[in-house]
Amino acid sequence: MEPTDASGVFAREFDEIDRAVQVGFAAGRVISVSFPADAPDDAVTDHELLDRIGAYLQGQRDGFDEVDVGLTVPTDQRTVLEALQTIPYGESVSVSRLARLAALDADDPDDLELVTAALDENPIPMLFPDHRVQGGPYATPGSVRAVLRRVEGL
Repeated sequence: MEPTDASGVFAREFDEIDRAVQVGFAAGRVISVSFPADAPDDAVTDHELLDRIGAYLQGQRDGFDEVDVGLTVPTDQRTVLEALQTIPYGESVSVSRLARLAALDADDPDDLELVTAALDENPIPMLFPDHRVQGGPYATPGSVRAVLRRVEGL
């Protein structure tokens, strides 16, 4: 994606998920993705990332790999989310496999708790694709997650 200095909230409603995708930007980096029932009245609807999300929801393969993000989470959760980001389009992993990808001990309850907390508090779902994890929790709502999984053949 082209770097910009855009800041603000961009949102668009998508029939495929029967709700909106809302993306928050700061200094051109995505800092949040959420799925409100409707796009806020003051949100801008025209953005390249929203165009890409629309194409993705219609079946165009896109891993959103090169999208600039501004991830503001504790370092240990960042490690988990960065490992999550490496799971390719159309593939899924278990929570314990994600723990191992993050160089954590999948047999340690504290490490598994860290992984589930990172998934649950994921501020940028879709770009950090928690829908590719089996046995969450998830930041992506269940109905949206089902569509994303279907789009990717999971």
